[in-house]
Amino acid sequence: MSTQTTQKTYDVRTHGCQMNVHDSERLAGLLETAGYVDVNSLAPGERPDAADVVVFNTCAVRENADNKLYGNLGQLRPAKTRNPEMQIAVGGCMAQKDRDTIVKKAPWVDVVFGTHNIGSLPALLDRARHNREAQVEILESLEVFPSTLPTRRDSAYSGWVSISVGCNNTCTFCIVPSLRGKEADRRPGDVLAEVQALVDQGVVEITLLGQNVNTYGVEFGDRLAFGKLLRACGEIEGLERVRFTSPHPAAFTDDVIAAMAETPNVMPSLHMPLQSGSDKVLKAMRRSYRSAKFLGIIDRVREQIPDAAITTDIIVGFPGETDEDFEQTLEVVRASRFSSAFTFQYSIRPGTPAATMEDQVPKAVVQERYDRLIAVQEEISWAENRAIEGREIEVLVATGEGRKDTETQRLSGRARDNRLVHFAVPEGAEKPRPGDMVTVGVTYGAPHHLVADAALSGGPYAVRRTAGGDAWQALQDAPVPGKAAVSLGMPGVGRPQPSAASQPACATS
Repeated sequence: MSTQTTQKTYDVRTHGCQMNVHDSERLAGLLETAGYVDVNSLAPGERPDAADVVVFNTCAVRENADNKLYGNLGQLRPAKTRNPEMQIAVGGCMAQKDRDTIVKKAPWVDVVFGTHNIGSLPALLDRARHNREAQVEILESLEVFPSTLPTRRDSAYSGWVSISVGCNNTCTFCIVPSLRGKEADRRPGDVLAEVQALVDQGVVEITLLGQNVNTYGVEFGDRLAFGKLLRACGEIEGLERVRFTSPHPAAFTDDVIAAMAETPNVMPSLHMPLQSGSDKVLKAMRRSYRSAKFLGIIDRVREQIPDAAITTDIIVGFPGETDEDFEQTLEVVRASRFSSAFTFQYSIRPGTPAATMEDQVPKAVVQERYDRLIAVQEEISWAENRAIEGREIEVLVATGEGRKDTETQRLSGRARDNRLVHFAVPEGAEKPRPGDMVTVGVTYGAPHHLVADAALSGGPYAVRRTAGGDAWQALQDAPVPGKAAVSLGMPGVGRPQPSAASQPACATS
């Protein structure tokens, strides 16, 4: 039995995409600012059986998301019965979608809040405690950017930066636009100010986030704004790696490819969602590009960035997909030579147009196609990774990337192209810290990672200490070792002023 602590504790549990991960960093910052302590920061013997506040940051995209949420809520019901002062909050896309349904199905939930008002959580918890009844607050649109909120980042050396929220597309399989709203862009100067603030704290890698990052600028009338933003990030001293996710093929322009190729700290990795290689299926999905355009983008990226690692998303078994349609997907996959692919079996998402389409594909057919796609992509991924054997690569050392590091005596991190690398440290050699860079030689390419043990037989091995490693080292005495303290939100963050259309896209403002 654990020893109870007098400190009020919280536990944020995250499901879904990078947007949710970043939002959870803000939820943690809000709760810590309100006086709560991360339950995971306490020694095992000091942790309560359940935190005083448990927050579920939910996803509505995946199949069975509802069942997973209500299953998790059911598991907490006995703890709530034992401790009526405990509070349970549900936020994120499922909360935005289901609203009052959550409290009806799980009346022991105290707070339900949406994607547009995560900053309301502390006040809603206080109101629920005072009124002794559940509080449900769902805003239909964003009033202020979440970047104004305090944040506790998960990493000392790597950070997320939102450049926009929402989506203007109408893909028939996706419910995100109805839950996150129309696209709203941050001012370029505010984005760059946040990036600079992170670098000043020791961050050496940032990932720019948006539902469709390459449509950035739609609100202030500059369709070249995203490429300009990438180039402006290249001017920030001390920023070693810039990544972004996710772009949309329909809006991906050559100026972005040029910005990637010509900006040294923009990494040679690109996530380009295909979804299907069949033009007929793409049309049914309302994906406003076709396979020829997609392959043209891949060709132009490889022409200017030969060592780029390109990843993708693919949905198998979309309503109406025939064997011929699926074969066309396999053809595009073989031509694209993706380093890896996130593959999904189509499942009905209530509230999406595709959910009511005719010709739903039988589960057994979807499974057979899925297995074939996995086999083709595994073969490609393995061949692409084996082609890297013998090369020297630079790895940003990370925490938690290598689950078997302890037993293999290796460390792990990400190469510039975002491939996962497990590398050996020679006996007596300097051991890099998370956040440091190490140059190693690749000895084996597996389907999902690289092994770099060349140093054990006299091959390359060089450690470069960085500000990111320094930042990680400085946090080892923090309540949660290696995890950054709460940082205040960025002041004055908001939508571009009407006059911004006439200003350079990346002018500080």
